[in-house]
Amino acid sequence: MANDTILVTGGAGFIGSNFILEWLAHEPSSIINLDKLTYAGNPGNLAAIHSDRRYKFLQGDICDRDVIAELLVTYRPRAIVHFAAESHVDRSIRGPDDFIQTNVNGTFSLLEEARTYWSGLDDAEKSDFRFLQVSTDEVYGSLAPEDEAFTETTRYAPNSPYSASKAAADHLARAYFHTYQLPVVTTNCSNNYGPFQFPEKLIPLAILHATGGKAIPVYGDGQNVRDWLFVGDHCEALRLVLARGTTGETYNIGGKNQMTNLEVVRAICAVLDELRPDDPVVPHASLIKFVVDRPGHDRRYAMDIAKIEKELGWRPRETFSSGIRKTVRWYLENQAWIQAVNNGSYRQWMAAQYSM
Repeated sequence: MANDTILVTGGAGFIGSNFILEWLAHEPSSIINLDKLTYAGNPGNLAAIHSDRRYKFLQGDICDRDVIAELLVTYRPRAIVHFAAESHVDRSIRGPDDFIQTNVNGTFSLLEEARTYWSGLDDAEKSDFRFLQVSTDEVYGSLAPEDEAFTETTRYAPNSPYSASKAAADHLARAYFHTYQLPVVTTNCSNNYGPFQFPEKLIPLAILHATGGKAIPVYGDGQNVRDWLFVGDHCEALRLVLARGTTGETYNIGGKNQMTNLEVVRAICAVLDELRPDDPVVPHASLIKFVVDRPGHDRRYAMDIAKIEKELGWRPRETFSSGIRKTVRWYLENQAWIQAVNNGSYRQWMAAQYSM
């Protein structure tokens, strides 16, 4: 397409902002970032590219079809990369309404406007266009310790309002490919970690609490297993899927790092013991506090990434050891960012969620 522009939804969030930074560092295409700027959306994540002429930010809601329609006609993107979502399981348990509105209705609105826009393109432009649905491994449900890892053909069995809303969005995206031939590609990723992650999630929460001498909450017995994927590796995989992925297909993206939550927290504490020996409480692991488990807590996720390895030649670059060290250092070196997001509403959420 003559106008080599990519539309990113939710690009001020954790993964979206990392993707935009990664994209502009490696690709010539321009980026339009559409973000509603909810509590987890932070334009400061993208301060490094504020003056880049290839980047434009627009505040808007993916549920507003008039906004989407005007944006598509005005900027004529050759692809839509759809990150915009409510994504925190704990928040979905306390208040699922926002998750249905954004993740289901918002994705439907985006698909409908994308279909209208795509239908008006000429044949060459239609062939080049892609709609990338960025999803999660949580749609597959929970695995027993002896179960094989999730593959792209694993039956969907979501267990939380969050994962159910993402599963619904994935089904809509699949339906738009099969019914309307909209060139959709879907990715399902494992747990991401890295720079710019909002501190309600396990890894940044553990870092911030440990360095502040506060109790580090760990749900239940800490033995829930997740596959941990460094966000930079995820973004590289998404660029490959967008460039060479087959329409109508799904690609699992994982880090090949299955670890229990307790192992993750202890690894963070070990890095901090080395880097921050003068913190208020050392060893940092002495701050670990087991708290009441959340309802319906999935026991284990694991990803089989053979398909993306074979078809696109992608595999993660970071081990958990190298990735967690980079992540801890980033949080230690970016105190201004932490202070900006660590506001009253966040502190109230933590107090209510963990009774701390």
